[in-house]
Amino acid sequence: MILVTVAMLGVAGTAVAVPPPPPNPSNSDISNSKAQARTKSAKVGKLTNQLAAAESRLEELQADVETKMEIANKALVDLQTAQTRAQQARRAAEQARKDAVVAGKRIETVRGDLDEFAAASYRQRSMVGSMSAYMGAKSPEDLLERSSLLNAVSSSQLDSLQLMQQAQVEKANKDSAARQALQVAQQKQREAEQAKRNADTATQAAVQARQQQAGENSRLVAAKKEYERQLDLAQAKVGSLQSQRQKYNNWLAAKRREDAANAQHASGGGGHHGHHGSAAGSGSARTVINRALGVLGTPYAWGGGNAYGPTLGIRDGGIADMYGDYNKVGFDCSGLMIYSFAAAGVYLPHYSGYQAYAGRRVPLSQMRPGDMLFWASGGVIHHVALYIGNGQMIEAPYSGSHVRIAPVRYGGIVPYATRVL
Repeated sequence: MILVTVAMLGVAGTAVAVPPPPPNPSNSDISNSKAQARTKSAKVGKLTNQLAAAESRLEELQADVETKMEIANKALVDLQTAQTRAQQARRAAEQARKDAVVAGKRIETVRGDLDEFAAASYRQRSMVGSMSAYMGAKSPEDLLERSSLLNAVSSSQLDSLQLMQQAQVEKANKDSAARQALQVAQQKQREAEQAKRNADTATQAAVQARQQQAGENSRLVAAKKEYERQLDLAQAKVGSLQSQRQKYNNWLAAKRREDAANAQHASGGGGHHGHHGSAAGSGSARTVINRALGVLGTPYAWGGGNAYGPTLGIRDGGIADMYGDYNKVGFDCSGLMIYSFAAAGVYLPHYSGYQAYAGRRVPLSQMRPGDMLFWASGGVIHHVALYIGNGQMIEAPYSGSHVRIAPVRYGGIVPYATRVL
């Protein structure tokens, strides 16, 4: 409160003079400072909207990274499966080759036995001939039996040869089938390896795009902070000039009262000069606003804040984690509302979408201090702030920022305010 010395009649009727006049800034000075503040405010608003769009793009790119990573994970699983099947096919082909070699050796053994049998039979016929086999016959019947036995032995050897040849053919077929299966498995493995390379490349591109966007976001945040600093200076200048003007007006009014008192004293008249003042009531809305003002500068922490104050943030698997919100004690946008309104005995859910329906909705043209403002994208509410009057609001805006006062942003704003009090 600015205290101004007013003229009054002193002891023994002596008039007490007011002090010398304070500086009185010109209308042009005040007008120019207001114009500069408006320019800075407009720039901050523009950067805020750009940052909101950039954050939205960053969220999209984060979702794209997660999608690409899932595709890469699928490709890795498919590659591992293809490698396992190729290994099984190689083992089957190797076993089939070994079986074919064993079968071939058995065939050669049977062929050797058959050749030996044939040679022995030939030698018996040519040298002692079959007569040596028949000479020991005791009767015609015995002779026939010995002849049948020789034929049976020969037939048995031939049957064995045929079975071994069939076995060799079957093993060769299995060997061929195993080789074909191996070729298919190897092709599948090559395709899976290529799919994995493609998925990894896509993931790297998505991550790079997200990193570039994160860099753009950081640039916008820095530019916005700088203009907010300039806006604060410009608004302070406006306030300083307006304060100087008010002090001058107060001085002028006091000077006029002094002149009037002196004139009345000079004319011998008397009078009584009373003091009149007023005080504004606080109200529930003011209680809520004051509580929010009390935590200006508190870090943003996604998932942070309750009715008792700032709390440790939580992980979101994306942007908040990148800024380390889970290691910060602070507020997110809806957590700040919970804390602020708890001062008035109102307890809100920790979700801006539900907070939008926590009270009566009024058109933005009728908003007043203490109302909540909301922003939406695609019909989904994603941000909330507390209106404090004069086109200003208090908010916990985004990861990497802090609780602050900012001009109301109208880009993406929901066309109504929610009035709880």
